[in-house]
Amino acid sequence: MSTSHVIVGDGIAGSSAAETLREADPDANITVITDEGEALYNRILIKEFAKGKLPEAPISIHEPEWYVERDIDLRLNTLVTEVNAEANELYTHTGDTYEYDKLLIATGGTPTQLPVENSDADGVHHFWTFQDARAIREHADRCDTGIIVGAGLLGIDLAAVCAAQELDAHYLMRGNRWWRYALSLEGAEIIHDALEEKGVKTVFDSGVDHFEVDDDGRVKAAVDPNNERFEGEFCGVAIGLDYNTAWLDSTGVRCDNGVFVDEHMRTDVEDIYAAGDITQYYDTLVGARAQNGAWGSAKEQGAVAARNMVADAPEEEFRWVSSYSITHFEFPFLSFGHPTRGDEEAERRYGEQEWRRLAFEDGRLVGGVLIGDLSQQSAYKQIMREERIVADQKEALLREDVDPDELEVPQRA
Repeated sequence: MSTSHVIVGDGIAGSSAAETLREADPDANITVITDEGEALYNRILIKEFAKGKLPEAPISIHEPEWYVERDIDLRLNTLVTEVNAEANELYTHTGDTYEYDKLLIATGGTPTQLPVENSDADGVHHFWTFQDARAIREHADRCDTGIIVGAGLLGIDLAAVCAAQELDAHYLMRGNRWWRYALSLEGAEIIHDALEEKGVKTVFDSGVDHFEVDDDGRVKAAVDPNNERFEGEFCGVAIGLDYNTAWLDSTGVRCDNGVFVDEHMRTDVEDIYAAGDITQYYDTLVGARAQNGAWGSAKEQGAVAARNMVADAPEEEFRWVSSYSITHFEFPFLSFGHPTRGDEEAERRYGEQEWRRLAFEDGRLVGGVLIGDLSQQSAYKQIMREERIVADQKEALLREDVDPDELEVPQRA
């Protein structure tokens, strides 16, 4: 009798898992269920589409035929409402029941809404799906003024949209710099200057107290906690993700701002796995639980989960140094690992638009940020993977060229 694998979510984690399952188990029944109306697309490129730089064609990755060719049953526009872990069944909003031998949760998250008045007004956008990107592109093209809220990696994508669409935009940040948990003021100033050059005005120690709307319920301005008013017909909000785990309540799967899994991508409930943004996974490289929404990380998690789903016993650990890049400026930007973690740090500026910061925890390199010159990322990732004790070698690590083999330090015991 054929094994039945059900995957909830068709992002890169779910799709990678489906492809890996089919390669590993040619006779299995594989079903992919997603509440979105289209198959896998490139979440990295939708920001370029929203900026008006790309047509729709390059964004899609898998057409429906891809699933047919691999005998994968794709169910679009289908919302899973409950899982019965004792019966190995799940139920959808249409009343359908799906039986599974192994279940993979790969549903990601949904953007968090600001808890302020009028945050759901017409013209307030969140940026996550391809459909979001379409609405953002179309609306920004009709506007003259914009507001961006959320001083992180997704917020700066919305700022870049405003810049590309030539909006008179204000970027409201709660602290004194962009991505203050990963960058010092010196590093962040490179980003601030680049935003200003593109016509996006940075506003620090700000935020949103409430939005103002017109008589038709459309957003027209944001008022910050300092009672400063900023006009904006277009508003982009990116303050984090909420993870919809209510449908797992009856399963016993441990959830807390995501789904808890071990290094094999297993939940603590038999036959249920998880991968991608939604996971609170055990990162063997830092020896602690972590969460990461980078594309490459999610793809690898999906593949690792799938290989363990078909194995008689867990065979493979997820060991991955993720990276996230920004391409909105004349200079490159890349973060790797967990740059917001750590108990020590080291940084250096090499030029007007070239800077690095490294984060250490218990003597090991756990993450960093590179601006202007990304050539050393492979060396840093190697050092992370080898779990070396290197915090006492900061000067060597901040050389323009880093050679891991020249670092005379032991690996962690």
